[in-house]
Amino acid sequence: MSARAKKEAPLVKQVITNNEEISPGVHVISFKRNSDFLPGQVVKIGVDTDHAPRIYSICSGNQEDEIRILFNIKDDGFLTPKMAAMIPGDILYVSEPYGSFLGTSEPAWWIATGTGIAPFYAMYRSGISENKTLIHGVRHLNQFYFEDELEWSMGKNYVRCCSQEQSCDVFPGRVTDYLENLTELPDVKYYLCGKALMVVEVRDMLIERGVDYANIIAEIYF
Repeated sequence: MSARAKKEAPLVKQVITNNEEISPGVHVISFKRNSDFLPGQVVKIGVDTDHAPRIYSICSGNQEDEIRILFNIKDDGFLTPKMAAMIPGDILYVSEPYGSFLGTSEPAWWIATGTGIAPFYAMYRSGISENKTLIHGVRHLNQFYFEDELEWSMGKNYVRCCSQEQSCDVFPGRVTDYLENLTELPDVKYYLCGKALMVVEVRDMLIERGVDYANIIAEIYF
């Protein structure tokens, strides 16, 4: 779920085709794709018409038959516990895709924490991962969503950072720790997606190290 400028978008009924728990408390919910979208865009989602919808990044390729949404359950929330309990055939209310956090074919670094990997996975599945480095930071090893596919496809350009557990081929620390250890940064665009603290810290670090502010594109999840 992402913080963006509000935009009025009518919601239409979508029939759930699948709901998979891919990690404890983390789900991918699917429904048929009825419109085109650009990788990185979002949709508004509600479970009824009486409560305000929330915004989620699309987590699937733009040529796939279904749209998938990655989300984690907020125990004190209204929407996500209900979404997590849904089964195929249930109804969601979904807007048309929109948004400006868009992937391109240019060389770039994609930097995410937690479920902030969703738009980057959509970009990857849409075929624009060439010349990209994906850095994903999480607390626990079981939170590297889609890691087998990404590791197989992106190889050394897929970097995992874990702050509370250790494993081979995983950097032991936060995304900011990993970046601070690098002696130089390439002259590319930097896409940041995740919690506000990470986005602000990484943005400030990049600027301090000479990255042009115009080359930093940020998306904050809350």
